[in-house]
Amino acid sequence: MTTLKDIKLAKENIKNIVKVTPFIYSDLLSDKANVYLKKENLQLTGAYKIRGAYNKVSSLSLQEKKNGVIAASAGNHAQGVAYASLKLGINSTIVMPEATPLSKVNGTKKLGANIILHGSNYDEAYEYAKTLAKEQGLTFIHPFEDDLVKAGQGTVALEILEDCKDVDTVIVPIGGGGLISGMSIALKSINPNIRVIGVTARGASATRDSYKLGKVVNSKAVKTIADGIAVRCASKINLETLIKYVDDIVEVDDEEIASAVLFLLESQKLVVEGGGAVGVAALMHDKFKYKKNENIAIVLSGGNIDVNMLSIIIEKGLSKSYRKMQLLITLIDKPGSLMYLTELLNTVGANITQIGYDRVSTRLSYGDANVSMSLETKGKDHQEEIRKIIKENGYSFEEKY
Repeated sequence: MTTLKDIKLAKENIKNIVKVTPFIYSDLLSDKANVYLKKENLQLTGAYKIRGAYNKVSSLSLQEKKNGVIAASAGNHAQGVAYASLKLGINSTIVMPEATPLSKVNGTKKLGANIILHGSNYDEAYEYAKTLAKEQGLTFIHPFEDDLVKAGQGTVALEILEDCKDVDTVIVPIGGGGLISGMSIALKSINPNIRVIGVTARGASATRDSYKLGKVVNSKAVKTIADGIAVRCASKINLETLIKYVDDIVEVDDEEIASAVLFLLESQKLVVEGGGAVGVAALMHDKFKYKKNENIAIVLSGGNIDVNMLSIIIEKGLSKSYRKMQLLITLIDKPGSLMYLTELLNTVGANITQIGYDRVSTRLSYGDANVSMSLETKGKDHQEEIRKIIKENGYSFEEKY
């Protein structure tokens, strides 16, 4: 098992490679407690994974380095291994699930890794990578079941304690459990009174379910926007550590994760991926109890979010917060009709951001047209005002959600 000594040695080993990331007080999250954000989303390669990857890869023998390394990853571990290999002059191969976001695939390629897309999820990519490692004599770099990897991840905890010696609670995202294993060992070894709480995505609940039952329980499938922590099979090795050192594991669903991603982007000016935002989601949606003025540190474990997913989160978030509405309005298809409608909306301060005009739909009566509109609005009351003026002027309409 990884020890505090291992973690301290890892800190020394990676100090000239890895960034000491910012640890910042968050005014907007600190209405009841003192909340600090550990910004591993600003780490090299955009996630904490470089810590464990470099600590492991740099420890290999000369022959192992000559043979090369292989890893399986949905993105962050991949980039960590690729970056470490690049720095050390080692050939690396990464097996990624076929559905891995293009941004993560390209980011890993740019670091010189040979990319193989295989399988529908991490576990299938993992099995294929293990097969290739055996066939080709490569060293397999496990993302979370390796003592040196976990020691590297545990250095996040040492940095938190350097910045906040009186931290009371540390909130950590959980996928396979490598990060929370290393961090909880460090935190509890230094101060057993520090509370460690893990957070999983509801759509990838194997680790939490296993923790609650005290035995490994795997999921049949995973489905979550938090692709970085979408692990189907729980780690028996890490479960022993979690049961010993972690105080609780809570879960958040995709809606809660999306709200945290949007909050961090808009209010904290931070780009954080779904897996990296689960700790903030747990705080925002009251998934754990805490005392007034308690010092809480939340690890933002990564920022490598796919831009397409980020776009969807933003669009849905704007609709849910009444800052955007989409209407399908029927009007008479004659000159001036569209102009009158847009002028009408202008009187109530609705900003039209997108518009479409359809006169040929089979659902329309002859002589009518449908106008689809996306409107930028100023809240719930403003949207009610828009609906009212449209109705008062005799238009039929429906809203699209």
